[in-house]
Amino acid sequence: MDRNDTTLRLLSTSDLAGLDISLTDVVDTIEQAYRTLAAGRSDNPRKLTVKPADGHSVAYAMLGRDGVREVVAVKTSYKHGLREERERQHYYTTLTLYDDVTGLPVAMMDCSRIGSLRTPAVSALLARECAAPDASTALVIGTGTQGRLALPFLLTTLPRLDRLLLCGTHPDGVAAVRAELARHFPGRQVELVTDLKAAAREADVIVATAGPHTPAAVEAGWLRPGATAILVGHGLAPSTLHRADRVIATSEAQMRVTGTDMADAEGKLPAVDLELPVVVSGVSRARTATGQRIFAYNSGLVVTDIALGHRFAQLALDQGLGTEVSLWK
Repeated sequence: MDRNDTTLRLLSTSDLAGLDISLTDVVDTIEQAYRTLAAGRSDNPRKLTVKPADGHSVAYAMLGRDGVREVVAVKTSYKHGLREERERQHYYTTLTLYDDVTGLPVAMMDCSRIGSLRTPAVSALLARECAAPDASTALVIGTGTQGRLALPFLLTTLPRLDRLLLCGTHPDGVAAVRAELARHFPGRQVELVTDLKAAAREADVIVATAGPHTPAAVEAGWLRPGATAILVGHGLAPSTLHRADRVIATSEAQMRVTGTDMADAEGKLPAVDLELPVVVSGVSRARTATGQRIFAYNSGLVVTDIALGHRFAQLALDQGLGTEVSLWK
């Protein structure tokens, strides 16, 4: 990356769409970001949230610094129409990177593809760290953006999985899940399930990615001993959190901001046993007994967006993609 470039490179959705990056590359990039954060070399302050009283929209602002890449970045996220069906919602997210060595801007980009890769990769890291040693069956709930890559990323970090289950009701979404699985892992098959309770009882790893309107809600009593339940969107009942033997989160502070729908009748959330950066760094283990039922909360940390966004910016600049703008002239 040219540290003498005084212009801001704008990278659009189409600029980023054609960049080729492997699932392993994504996982490794995000894992390094967690390790750097755990070592105290990066900064990831709590996100800011704005939400109107009627709940029709939500906006987040996140600032962070990557100590390995020496990059500072700001991410914004705005979603409108939360009470509408998915196709009627509007969602915009951006990431702006600054070089903390030269003090110059690096790039401003659409962050949607970064998020669509980062989130299932984080779920896969949670699964790798939390799953029981003999885990063989995975269940994904939801077929939206996060559900479509959940299984390929799970197979990247847990190649021993031999049975893949999917709970989804949107035909296009189900087809997209199958297509992504075939693209990354040709020959692997996914079973579409209609009885969520029965599927949950058989699953060693559950990744809940459904939207807010889903009727799916796995209860704690449905989970088998040793199961790991990972919440990304919706699809798990609060009991899976409150009755868990262990609670792991990417960030306890962020869980208390974005996980309020999982609170008990008194509006409280249980304490988190460990955060993922500490687990990934090897300082502590997520699972301390084979039969523990673990709840894991994936809220996303901006340092992972920064690391992956910087990787995309490098790839894009190497290929001459994007539009240069002299924004401050």
